[in-house]
Amino acid sequence: MFAISIISFLLFTALVAVGTWLIVRKHETSSQEGFFLAGRTLTFPVIAGSLLLTNLSTEQMVGLNGSAFKEGMSVMAWEVVAVVALVLMALWFLPKFLRAGVTTVPEYLRLRFDETTGTICNIIFLLSYMVILLPIILYTGARGMIDILDLGTIIGVQNEMTQLYLLVIAVAVIGGAYALCGGLSSCAVSDTLNGIGLLIGGFVISWFAFSALGDGTFCKGVETFFADGGARLNSLGANDSEAPFFALFTGILLIHTFYWCTNQQIIQRTLGARSLAEGQKGVLLTGALKLLGPIYLVIPGMIAAMLFMNGTLNIPVNPETGLAVSDKAYGALVNMVLPAPLKGFFAAVLLGAILSSFNSVLNSTCTLFSLDIYKRWINRNADDKRVVRMGRVFGFFVAVAAVVIAPMLMNAGSIFGYLQSMNGLTFIPLLAVVVVAMTTKYVPAIAANTILIVGMILNGLGYFVSPFKEWAACIGQFHFVAIVFVVMVLLMVIWGKIKPQKEPFADVDAKATDLTPWRFLVPVSVALLIVIGVIYACFANFSVFKDGKPAYPKAPAKSVAKVVK
Repeated sequence: MFAISIISFLLFTALVAVGTWLIVRKHETSSQEGFFLAGRTLTFPVIAGSLLLTNLSTEQMVGLNGSAFKEGMSVMAWEVVAVVALVLMALWFLPKFLRAGVTTVPEYLRLRFDETTGTICNIIFLLSYMVILLPIILYTGARGMIDILDLGTIIGVQNEMTQLYLLVIAVAVIGGAYALCGGLSSCAVSDTLNGIGLLIGGFVISWFAFSALGDGTFCKGVETFFADGGARLNSLGANDSEAPFFALFTGILLIHTFYWCTNQQIIQRTLGARSLAEGQKGVLLTGALKLLGPIYLVIPGMIAAMLFMNGTLNIPVNPETGLAVSDKAYGALVNMVLPAPLKGFFAAVLLGAILSSFNSVLNSTCTLFSLDIYKRWINRNADDKRVVRMGRVFGFFVAVAAVVIAPMLMNAGSIFGYLQSMNGLTFIPLLAVVVVAMTTKYVPAIAANTILIVGMILNGLGYFVSPFKEWAACIGQFHFVAIVFVVMVLLMVIWGKIKPQKEPFADVDAKATDLTPWRFLVPVSVALLIVIGVIYACFANFSVFKDGKPAYPKAPAKSVAKVVK
């Protein structure tokens, strides 16, 4: 059985690698635009596939299903509400970025404000990617692979920390090869190929999970899911949940807007679009695919909770609390319901998702360092080849740092919750500055530079320092983040009124690509927003604000669950 799993795993992994090489082998990667933006040749299917897979990695496959295991359907906010941000990207943010002809967000802020603004933005991105995002991608990827493949049995190493290090090193080496050798072209193409496998694999997991819930019958499993789901089927999160309903309109929406509209690792794909219309189609296609996300990113976690509570699913339990270890739920479910040949295939799909996110973030890190640090502050006279080479060297050291940090996250608690908290801490000030940059002409650079630093300090106080963190917890972390965002925007606008810059900012038209918008942009955007409302309305139950969130799954009296040593 192990041999079949390993063979199917190696076959799919090799297929993606060979397919990517065949498609991109003639692409030019020695110039800055060729390496960092794929020569601005990306079409909408590749953009959508790359966006989806850059976003979809094991921090969601494992982490979001783990959150659904604890809290139910309300955590679908981290998928469904993202569509609102994608609509904003297509309608407003993307046209402005493409008109300016920029390669990075710091470059845009440098055009609007000054060198200092771009540098501060760049440092925020680099530190966040190096210390937070890349290690989380590696850790959750290794965690999922260990659970699905039963890696300890296969390689004969039972120590979990050793397994983690072996896997994060392997992922870093393979992902680094894609990002550092092939540039954005190879990242985007491999993302698209892996995306096909991930969607197939995700839906297959859900099919088998429903069948397991229905004692081997899919339709019976669906009936049981809706009949016995209870409070877990509610789309509205309680005030103390990971996705409170009212926070959908405040902090959660802002985090989505930053992530999909101003996050370098994401928007770099859209900046490489052949035209504005291709970019808009790619962004909205991503939105349509995100609406399917709960089927394979939320429902399996909910089914795992139901199977665990009736003693069917084997998930480790914390001996002190009796609570199941949520981040092990998805791997345990996959290991239980999938036949051996499909386990190898799905492990390869999961590896593809890990690699996609890892190489995308690593490629963006190289871009940020090369163009906004090395080219501007270290060697202004460097030619394209040297800029690209130094980006690759920097990317290598970043990958090594991520490998060292990743296993340290083993005791970090809810990985997905931790990631969203850190996003709120570091990125909301950046979003505020970008929004002001795009909507005002007189706000001076000193206002933006001050707010970038003050905003992070304010968020840090609310997250870590008493009595501010108690006050932030009282009103809700997401509401607190939204309040800080509004305060930062207002301060910059007031600053611009009191002491405006001498000359108004004039929009730059770099004529880097065709800026004709997609003719179906508005009707498709409206249709996506309507679907979001319908999804929430179908599963809404306002009693959550009286009864609270679903109980965290505890080990049943006669459970076969293992106890974590």
